Amino acid sequence: MLYYILTSLAGELAPLNVFRYLTTRTGMAILTALIFIFLFGPRIISLLKVKQGRGQPIRTDGPQRHIVEKQGTPTMGGLMILSGIFVGTLLWADLSNLYVWAVLFVTLGYGAIGFYDDFLKVTKSSTSGFSGKVRLLLEIGIAGIAIAIFMWIGDKSLSTSLAVPFFKDILIPLGVFFLPFGIFIVVGAGNAVNLTDGLDGLAIVPVMIAAASFGLIVYLVGNAVFADYLQLHFVKGTGELAVLCGAIVGAALGFLWFNAPPAMIFMGDTGSLSLGGAIGAIAVAAKHEIVLAVIGGLFVLETASVIVQVASFKLTGKRVFAMAPLHHHFEQKGWREPTIVIRFWIIAFVLALIGLSTLKLR
Repeated sequence: MLYYILTSLAGELAPLNVFRYLTTRTGMAILTALIFIFLFGPRIISLLKVKQGRGQPIRTDGPQRHIVEKQGTPTMGGLMILSGIFVGTLLWADLSNLYVWAVLFVTLGYGAIGFYDDFLKVTKSSTSGFSGKVRLLLEIGIAGIAIAIFMWIGDKSLSTSLAVPFFKDILIPLGVFFLPFGIFIVVGAGNAVNLTDGLDGLAIVPVMIAAASFGLIVYLVGNAVFADYLQLHFVKGTGELAVLCGAIVGAALGFLWFNAPPAMIFMGDTGSLSLGGAIGAIAVAAKHEIVLAVIGGLFVLETASVIVQVASFKLTGKRVFAMAPLHHHFEQKGWREPTIVIRFWIIAFVLALIGLSTLKLR
């Protein structure tokens, strides 16, 4: 919105030409989302406290200290994050870009699913939300629409193929099967972040790192000159997603201010599901689906720990971990919460560096 206003005035005021640059608008999206949450975050938290009363229900089968330390903390903090993302994106992105709208659609759709799930948990004072099957079908439907849009607006040979990192010329043509593959990536990313969100500040920083990493990736693959120099597949139009990634980073920074231990608010499924879905959709749009598994490796590890735990218990009656997801395993082993959180942040940062190295190692 401001992008159009300021650039339309650039003919009369030359300094306003700076807002034509993607880097400038990405920086402004970061600041806008951050300031928005700083200004309105306390009011949102106060309102949620009043509306929710006893706050987010705490798992009785989880670490016992959570029942004492986290009881009464409000959830649905994802509303703060989504507000910051949408304000930052709508003000500074080129809204004629369909990639932006497709990713926003996933973000909002997954946020709505998470919000309804959080709402049911709070109103029923239960850790179980609505039907898992219905939730999954909704996630698949939303992801399917976004992936179909990517396939429609992108170069046909590229938009339906899987790019392989480290190899500049290898494309695996999937044809119509790219649709279910893309859906799997988006749905998997959304639920992986959701599983990771279990300790104060644990999920939001890795999300921030992933968003910043993909902000750089979409900026490069969306620029013909940089893509050619780095021998990346050029995906026209995806560069504008850097503004959305910037808004995610700014919103995440603002939310971390209130979510840092001890958390004043939890993001809930409203935040974790929407953020994971957004990053998954951006990865698919940028043709870096495999790289997502590296940059988001922490989320993959958390998800894998749950899968292994469930499979082991059903097949052998024994548990591999003291508790799943993985962060709860270390809690049960006696690690303090800040230790787990900071070490997981370090892992996420290292994995992001490894993932970004694929941009040059060809």
